[in-house]
Amino acid sequence: MPRPNLPPGFDLTDPDMYALRIPVEEFAELRASAPIWWNQQAPGTGGGFHDGGFWAITKLDDVKEVSRRSDVFSSWQNGVIPRFPNEIAREEIEVQRFVMLNMDAPHHTRLRKIISRGFTPRVVGRLHDELNDRAQKIAKAAAVAGSGDFVEQVSCELPLQAIAGLLGVPQEDRGKLFEWSNQMTGSEDPEYADIDPKMASLELITYAMKMAEIKAKNPGNDIVTALIEADIDGEKLSDDEFGFFVVMLAVAGNETTRNSITQGMMAFADHPDQWELYKKERPETAADEIVRWATPITAFQRTALEDYELSGVPIKQGQRVVMFYRSANFDEEVFGDPFTFNILRNPNPHVGFGGTGAHYCIGANLARMTINLIFNAVADHMPDLKPISTPERLRSGWLNGIKRWQVDYTGKCPVVH
Repeated sequence: MPRPNLPPGFDLTDPDMYALRIPVEEFAELRASAPIWWNQQAPGTGGGFHDGGFWAITKLDDVKEVSRRSDVFSSWQNGVIPRFPNEIAREEIEVQRFVMLNMDAPHHTRLRKIISRGFTPRVVGRLHDELNDRAQKIAKAAAVAGSGDFVEQVSCELPLQAIAGLLGVPQEDRGKLFEWSNQMTGSEDPEYADIDPKMASLELITYAMKMAEIKAKNPGNDIVTALIEADIDGEKLSDDEFGFFVVMLAVAGNETTRNSITQGMMAFADHPDQWELYKKERPETAADEIVRWATPITAFQRTALEDYELSGVPIKQGQRVVMFYRSANFDEEVFGDPFTFNILRNPNPHVGFGGTGAHYCIGANLARMTINLIFNAVADHMPDLKPISTPERLRSGWLNGIKRWQVDYTGKCPVVH
């Protein structure tokens, strides 16, 4: 097997590296010389796992094969998050099996069938006008402010409002939803060292279960009622299943769409020709290119349930395989000019929504709509937006997050690096 030109001890899930940069050159080296590479981890450096390392999957076709073969590659065995704080207890990893992302068939199949009721085109479409109004208000308010943190003032609110609107969360409680979401995903970042993500999860689950209890007594024409009421086959979510579903939405929906919006705007700032094109044409293809370019989830993992040969590389039962979506979305053999941000790119077979198969993002259409609406609003009210600082990255080995990014909404401030 070819040896990639990487420094000794290099780890593709090192959160310190991602706090500074994305390993673009290292991903390219692996795609070219060792697309399926054994990422060795010394004892005590495995981010909560004590198995010596994992197979790094860096090319798109291999990522899609692992995603598709859920009969061979388990989400339940070790969960899908490949990196936790080194000191995490095994029990804390295993409790995450209650979240649908970390389930295998038949439990995953049953839950996804029920939950898909809440993401039909009709249900998502009902949110369009409310979210469009909210997007316009967000952009107008930022424009009036003149300058500020794009993440806080623009990116954060609409994804949160989309999920809260879907669930029927009262406006006065939506700030709590945002706080819990932040607290659950920042466990590797020292800025959130004094916050207990377990407590945030528990508080959100408790809140969601109370919401389900209220809806059971007072059903309405909303997704919560649809999920907790039995269908013709008698299938419904229990209160605790609904609670863990809301946790998944808060992380997999809110955080990822927020980071796509921020990094999409960063891409437009770096590619002013594409921003001019967007302002004129508002192409429907833009949202998918934004998600490809941002790839808000750097990587998810699976665990082999049996020996398996992947593109000629033998994977042993029990070994972890980590799908690096951030690498796969820039695969030179799939995407023409992958390092060109092209909002007209079509086809665009990216894996920014998690690849193919049973775990493809159930809220992809809601995310696309949210992204389209906020960029339309920015183009309407802040067409000359300019960055005035470099973005501050989240320290995370799996979530490609931006914490802060100072911008001038009028385009008049000098750029500061």
